[in-house]
Amino acid sequence: MGVPVFEISKDFVFSAAHQIRLHGGKCERLHGHNWRIRVHVRATQLNRIGMVVDFADLQRLVAEVGSRFDHQNVNEIPPFDTENTTAELLARFFYLETSARLAAAEAGRVTVSKVEVWENEGSLAVYREG
Repeated sequence: MGVPVFEISKDFVFSAAHQIRLHGGKCERLHGHNWRIRVHVRATQLNRIGMVVDFADLQRLVAEVGSRFDHQNVNEIPPFDTENTTAELLARFFYLETSARLAAAEAGRVTVSKVEVWENEGSLAVYREG
């Protein structure tokens, strides 16, 4: 039998504008989305009260990462002032930033397993590390 893995996720929603540089189509023009970020975290051991991490703590952590984008032009917020603002790159950004904060808060017991980013109901990008 394998090692047990517990996983939870939390959504964070924000509204922001962006434009995809070098796109060549309509996405190169400034436009907006109601972005949904879903961060999945996992642990092989639960904390002392039986949780991977409290949903409220995970929400606070993801909100710390994402609040800088709410009602902003993403293209003006580092690192996206120089990096393109695709859903794929936003997913990687949230993965790396949330991973660093979670490592500090949970001493490595909890890790990010993947991040999903929706620009709209039908368009999803996923970032995970192998």
